[in-house]
Amino acid sequence: MATHDQARPVYTHRQILEILAGLMMAMLTAMISTSVVGTALPTIVGDLGGQDQLSWVASASLLTMTASTPLWGKLSDIFGRKLMFQSALLIFVLASIGAGMSQNMAELIAARAVQGLGVGGLSALAQVILGDVVPPRERGRYAGYMGAVFGVATVAGPLLGGFIVDTDGLGWRWCFYVCIPLAVIAFLVIQKVLTLPRVKRDTRIDLFGAFTITGSATALMLLLSLGGQEFDWHSTWTYALGAISAVLLAASIFAERLASEPILPPRLFRNRTFVLAAIASLCVGIAMFGGMIYLPQYLQIVKGMSPAASGLMTLPLVIGMFVTSTGSGQIVTRTGRWKIFPVLGLVFVGGSMLLLSQLHTDSSKLVIGADVAVLGVGLGLTMQILILAAQNAAAPAVLAATTAGVSFFRNLGGAMGVAAFGAILTNRLNAELKDAMASAHVTAPASGTTLGSPDQVHALPEPFKGLVLESFTKALESVFMVGIPIAILGFLAVLLLKELPLRGSAAKHAGPDGDGDLPEPAAPARTPTATGG
Repeated sequence: MATHDQARPVYTHRQILEILAGLMMAMLTAMISTSVVGTALPTIVGDLGGQDQLSWVASASLLTMTASTPLWGKLSDIFGRKLMFQSALLIFVLASIGAGMSQNMAELIAARAVQGLGVGGLSALAQVILGDVVPPRERGRYAGYMGAVFGVATVAGPLLGGFIVDTDGLGWRWCFYVCIPLAVIAFLVIQKVLTLPRVKRDTRIDLFGAFTITGSATALMLLLSLGGQEFDWHSTWTYALGAISAVLLAASIFAERLASEPILPPRLFRNRTFVLAAIASLCVGIAMFGGMIYLPQYLQIVKGMSPAASGLMTLPLVIGMFVTSTGSGQIVTRTGRWKIFPVLGLVFVGGSMLLLSQLHTDSSKLVIGADVAVLGVGLGLTMQILILAAQNAAAPAVLAATTAGVSFFRNLGGAMGVAAFGAILTNRLNAELKDAMASAHVTAPASGTTLGSPDQVHALPEPFKGLVLESFTKALESVFMVGIPIAILGFLAVLLLKELPLRGSAAKHAGPDGDGDLPEPAAPARTPTATGG
């Protein structure tokens, strides 16, 4: 059982903003690093070779980020939030340097995997630290800023990557170097302004739980990332990885029940709010990453836009996400009511999937922008509020595990969305193109039906090019249609959430196990400031 050596410090608004600035810079660098490489991949492959390893450059960081998220929460309980957050920043910086200096694809993939470890720590611990510093009642306004940064970074990454690759004197290696200065500044800011009390905890690490949880997630991620690309869905690899993931998942349940200090305490899954928030976050992750990854493909392949131009077309998403994330956070802080926002958010997410599925080859930019804005509104109303709801229902002793758990399921959903949507797109594209060629009595060009970069697609001869664009649009329709029932599932999950009153003091909690349904009412704001080292 954890015991505090000193009372939890109470921070002034200015101190919280300084800490928030450091967290936001770290989040900005972490999220940009996961998406900036996308537009640079063709150039990287041209320089380093290894076309058959292309998917690993994108998948390696996503794999380690998702698998490591629960571990960072536990390590922060043992060694301290500040030390682990700065360690994640250090890992991220060193891995980014390594990625930029890579001389072959193997080195780049290894560096990206290590980079993902750092990103996993930054994305999870930023929310944990915010939960430590700010009482739940006041957390909405600050969480809104974090959500806005998440959206801006995710969308700005491809745009920044396209700009860097196209700029003389920079090149693709600067896609990894560009985030380093912000990460260093974030390290120094956190070192200066963050002061948390020293906490005595059981220092035993749940090694069996760590192995089974990360192993199960890793096997599932490998299956989803490589299935249909590196090996057929109906293959020995598919069944083997699926079986390994299932066996390790079952073993993790056994391990966490036996562990004295589990990484994901079983009592979390007795907490109705945590379970429903995790399910909703999984669905949001699927829809969010699916939309953000495959919408640029529509813009570049079907509409013929450059990477930079397609990035600009996602600005409505950023604006919608920023306005609703910050606005809902302010309202939650003033009223203490939060449930309406994720409920409305999932409605908007589902609506955006329906609207995006109606796009065709001659859709106007105005229509595309409006559809994308609807998705941004939905994500802004949902993501940070779900974490806030889970934190509010958790005892301080399991705050890190709760936050890391919700983040883990959102990241897992993102990985599942990218992989599953990619498989659907590939299968539907092949089927649609085959049918279209048969109906139009058109034969494939000498280069075959394998599609390359957007420039190569637009260089195809007519009428084959027109059939490709039409088939690609229909395939994307299927992708976004799959997002609708996923959004409905998330909507049902948030609808079942019980709106617990937001606590006014971070020192109070819902119950001894963090799974009570009756948090204490908001306490009056206190004025002492945080001091000490």
